[in-house]
Formats: sequence, structure tokens, C-alpha cells
Amino acid sequence: MEFTELVHELRGEVIENVHYGAICVVDERGKVVHRAGDPEHMTFLRSAAKPFQAIPVLKRRIPEIYELTGGETALFAGSHRGEEYHIAALESMYKKIGIDENTLHCCATYPLNEHAKEARHRAREPKRRIFHNCSGKHAGLIALCKHMGWDEKTYYESDHPVQLEIVDTLAYLAEVHKESIQEGVDGCGLPIFALPLRNIALSYMKLACTDLIGDADIRFAASSIAKRMNEHPEMIADTKFVCSELLRDDNLVAKCGAKGVYGIGLRKERLGIALKVADGAEYVWPCIIASIFERLGYNKRETIDRLYSLAPNVMINEDGKEVGLRKAVFDWT
Repeated sequence: MEFTELVHELRGEVIENVHYGAICVVDERGKVVHRAGDPEHMTFLRSAAKPFQAIPVLKRRIPEIYELTGGETALFAGSHRGEEYHIAALESMYKKIGIDENTLHCCATYPLNEHAKEARHRAREPKRRIFHNCSGKHAGLIALCKHMGWDEKTYYESDHPVQLEIVDTLAYLAEVHKESIQEGVDGCGLPIFALPLRNIALSYMKLACTDLIGDADIRFAASSIAKRMNEHPEMIADTKFVCSELLRDDNLVAKCGAKGVYGIGLRKERLGIALKVADGAEYVWPCIIASIFERLGYNKRETIDRLYSLAPNVMINEDGKEVGLRKAVFDWT
């Protein structure tokens, strides 16, 4: 079976809910050192692909060309939540690059964070493309098209030069033939890619340990985007989200994707981690990732504690009464 039990949720002594999925941990040689479920499970990266989609942009020194700040650059790899500081940085970036918001292929929407969405509703503002959580990624690709003289209006098509380079980059880092990468369409309208979990983990290991990347341009770009992610974790999600809490730890590079996928690279330990929650649940990520770190003997306890603070394993009802427990139950080899 591809999936195994990852998390149990108990109410009293009764198992009320079970989350299935798969986990893969690889070393710097790409060898699977720990697994729960099938490490070859084909998985769409969704937004976990964003750091790799940003690499062609960083290769061409787009931040330097357009004099972007580190925070603006981090948005190329971010899934921002639509806070005011996100929108201000995006508007600044668009002005510097010369991007018309209507050029973005992603749809007009409201911010992901509820209070940010409510603020826009109270102000009677319409939906905007810039509010879309992927609008930073789209801006980076449009900026690259402007710089290279590529068609800016069709950057989302799978045969566009920017998309072909993204596939080549991902195949290189994941050590797969590009023909084996399966494609779909992401929520924002761009092509998205499916790889075995093992190869996703390998890609994140290289994103953390860029000395293992032979191509000098890709190595520079990977180092650059990972550095911006660590320096500006609030731009990758918001001030208190799983990605942001992980990226506050300078030993880690991490990015989530929709439907339960997560990629993490550990620099000192030279490990890559990829996981997939089968039902797509995101609120169990802290439980799973913290448990992975504990089983690895990860020595930065403050990182683990931050994860547990986001989603405590003890479940409290509306009256503040302890009613249940969430716990990681996976066995790995």
C-alpha cells in the first residue's frame, strides 16, 4: 500500500480520525534513509515547487536588474496570505519591474487570511490578482520574460520558454528524466509537476546543501532564493505559519504545497524530507514534522516547540476543556 497511518486523532479513548500518507527522508547521495509508506509515490509539488520555479529568475539576476529588496525577492517563492505588508511589497515590485497587474494569469481573488480578507470586504474593495497567494511567483516569471524578450502574455503555457526551463531545472535537481515528470495545472493556472516523493526530498536536500549542485548558475540561484526565504520567512506565508516558523531556523529550507505536500531540507544533517498527507489536511503538518524532527534527534528544540505551538497535540473544545489528543503514529524503516 502506498500510504500508511501517519496521525491519529483521539476523542477520549476513541480514535475519531486517521490521517494516512507517506514520508521519505534521503541523504546527500539520494539514498532513502527513512520511509513511511511508499517513497516512490507520485506527488504533485503544488506550491512546494515555488523555490524551483524561482531558480530561472534568480539565474538571470532579476532582483539586481530591477533593484528588488530581499523581501520582494522572497515573494517569488512565497504563498503569501494577503496581509497589508505583502501587498505593499508586491505593489512596489510591480512598479519597479513595470508589471500591469492584469498581465497575471492567476485569477482575481481575496486574501487567504481571514482578517485580511475581511478588511478588504469592509473597505468594499474588489477582488484583485495581486491578492492571489501565487502573485509573487507570477511576477518573477513575467520579469524574466521581460528581461529575456519572451512573450509575457503566454508565460503560463507549458511550451513557453520559461516553463520549459523550469522543467529542465526541476529534472536536473531531482535527478529524473524530464520526460518522466508528470504535469497538471495548478490552482493559479500555471503548469505543475508530479515527482516521486524520494525525488522531491532529494531536490529539497540540494536546495539546503547547494554545494552538491554542479551547475554554477543553478547553484547560485538556489542559494540565493533559499537565503531570501530564511531572511524573510514572513513573506513565504505570514508571521505565524508552518513555513514561516520552519524558515526562522537557518538550518532549514522548507515550503508547503496544497493538498498536504511538504518539502524540507536540513543543512547541517544534509538530509531532505518530503511528505504527503493523503487527505490533503494541512493542520496535521506541525504534528508530523515535529515528530520527524524528534525521531531524527534534531537538536534545535525551539523549532520543534514552535511547531507544536501552532497546532498543539492536545485538543481543546469551545469551553476550553481538554477533549482529545492528536499524535503521530507512523512507523518508519
